[in-house]
Amino acid sequence: MTSAEVDTHLEAGKKLLATGQLADALAQFHSAIDGDPNNYMSFYRRGTVYLAMGKFKSALSDFSRVIELKPDFISARLQRANIYFKKGQFSDAISDYQSIIASDSSNSEASSKLEKCYSILDSLELARHHQNIRDYPAAIDLYTSILESCPWSTEVHELRSDCYLNIGDVNKAIFDINALAKLIPDNTDAYYRLSELHYSIGEADLALNDVRECLKLDADHKKCSNLYKKLRKLTKILDRMKKAHDENKFGDCVSEANSVLSLDPSSHAFRLKAKSFICSCQSKAKEGKKAIESCSEVLGSNSNDADALYNRAKAYIVEEELDKAQADSQKLHETENSQRSGELLEKINKLIKQSKKRDYYKILGVKRSADKSTILKAYRKLAHKWHPDKYDGEEKDKAQKMFIDIAAAKEVLSDPEKRAKFDNGEDPLDPEEQSHGHGFNPFQQGFNPFGGGFGGGGGYQFKFKFN
Repeated sequence: MTSAEVDTHLEAGKKLLATGQLADALAQFHSAIDGDPNNYMSFYRRGTVYLAMGKFKSALSDFSRVIELKPDFISARLQRANIYFKKGQFSDAISDYQSIIASDSSNSEASSKLEKCYSILDSLELARHHQNIRDYPAAIDLYTSILESCPWSTEVHELRSDCYLNIGDVNKAIFDINALAKLIPDNTDAYYRLSELHYSIGEADLALNDVRECLKLDADHKKCSNLYKKLRKLTKILDRMKKAHDENKFGDCVSEANSVLSLDPSSHAFRLKAKSFICSCQSKAKEGKKAIESCSEVLGSNSNDADALYNRAKAYIVEEELDKAQADSQKLHETENSQRSGELLEKINKLIKQSKKRDYYKILGVKRSADKSTILKAYRKLAHKWHPDKYDGEEKDKAQKMFIDIAAAKEVLSDPEKRAKFDNGEDPLDPEEQSHGHGFNPFQQGFNPFGGGFGGGGGYQFKFKFN
């Protein structure tokens, strides 16, 4: 390639670089270097493109080549010194800055950065001292300040990650180790550590992604391979558990959650995750006592867990422990102040008010979780017991009142729409609560309190006289 052709590539690259077309500019500078591998300006231009693309390792290589070809090229030395500085390679940076100042004592950028290097070295020594005496917050503050100037320093990221782990801030440690995975080539150790840390906080999918990155770099990495097998099994179980939960298959949900518990009993994070799903599924299945126990275990680890408070409050409703349900719903509302917390609190307050009036579940002697067949069975038994035709005198008046209440309970609890209203704290037979209703009268025309009789026989016939 002729000198003129090399210049053409350089000019084309400069124009593309000026318009931000970095990849095309890089291609032009590649061609210029291929044409003349001793043209220092071609390496310098390519180095500036690499730097703009965030490829500081390639940029460092090009600027070093420029200095080999032209040692007095101050701009290339300054660029290299700045890269060393950001990487935390302070001795190399100091050497370059001093060389620049020796050639050009008026270079203010080199002088300023040289002074900054010495200042950061003092801060680094002080930070290590704080870390050694276990004053981790003070060390973290200093390391953070250093990283603002030297974001590519693997040493400082490593030191700060250790401090974060010592104070239990796993997420911030992950941030630093993630930086190490990107800054150090083929860093299988960093990806393995990331996978372990994500696993420790219950992030199975992220842990699986990390260990896959490790195996991409080294397919035979023993630790990553073993962890990968474990995580694959775990994520499959978690997916089935979530699917069962979302599809309201509560028995399957609990079963899969128990599989999570048995897979690694020592994992606090996944034990908590599994228990949270058990809490939710048992609450939705109206298994009140079991749900209360599961949710209470979750709340033992985090007393402000919003989902556990919500689900335990609903379980307390099933068990008719309304004061406890109210306490949980109030705490939930203070914690998240959401639509669901407001609606739940309103519902429980209505139920408490309702409990002081007529409780259809108590009238029939059934739990709130009772199915329709249980309700009808209880109704028939009580209707037979309190049939007014079986009583005389004052006892007959009592029987009439009981019979009316029993029939009303059956009317509400055997009708899905009316039962839903009652479960939400509203009495569908209360004229005060029903703007279009007129109360309930079991003796209206056509009413048969026994739904076709019981025991296979005909229905009872009875008459009442009212004065």
